[in-house]
Amino acid sequence: MMQWQEALDALPLIAILRGLRPEEAADVAAALSDSGFRIVEVPLNSPRPFESIEIIAKRFGAEMLVGGGTVLSAAEARSVHDAGGTVVVAPNLDNRVAEAAAAEGMIYCPGVQTATEAFRALELGAAALKLFPAEMIPPAAVKALSAVLPQGTPMVPVGGITPEGMAAYLDKGAHGFGLGSALYKPGKTAAEVGVAADAFVRAFRQAVRR
Repeated sequence: MMQWQEALDALPLIAILRGLRPEEAADVAAALSDSGFRIVEVPLNSPRPFESIEIIAKRFGAEMLVGGGTVLSAAEARSVHDAGGTVVVAPNLDNRVAEAAAAEGMIYCPGVQTATEAFRALELGAAALKLFPAEMIPPAAVKALSAVLPQGTPMVPVGGITPEGMAAYLDKGAHGFGLGSALYKPGKTAAEVGVAADAFVRAFRQAVRR
């Protein structure tokens, strides 16, 4: 099974598949895998999310990390684990979710906005900090956070990220991104998701080479 740091090193872009249906989960995941994605999140406010997590985990678990997003309770974190997921992504910082993720040996990525939340998240074992919503956390704020956080802390802006917007964040200390509707939204075919995924990967690679 792929490890967290291995996945980040390969491509620190998280595919957020909000609205994904189990019937399309395998095809969409295949398109993302072909584009180089190694981390996939199925938000729990999607239709039958645990079915989608299970499908992706069983078929792609050796090459991708799969988890649940919008995880708001310890029970939901445990359900993600039971479905085969290894990652817990949340829009907020919650002690109970953090403890449940740790108890199941899962990767915890909570949403934070402030330095206080960021340091508390690290104390609770966060593997990465989800800077959410990114529309409220401009690149300058990422630079300020990176100056005080432990060196190498993965910071991942999420919310409204486009291929064109990544470079400014990377220049200020971001490590990766969570990609939502610009990558996938209900109604997009797997082929269309693949095209969008390729565009994000190209933009990311170009930005880090600058």
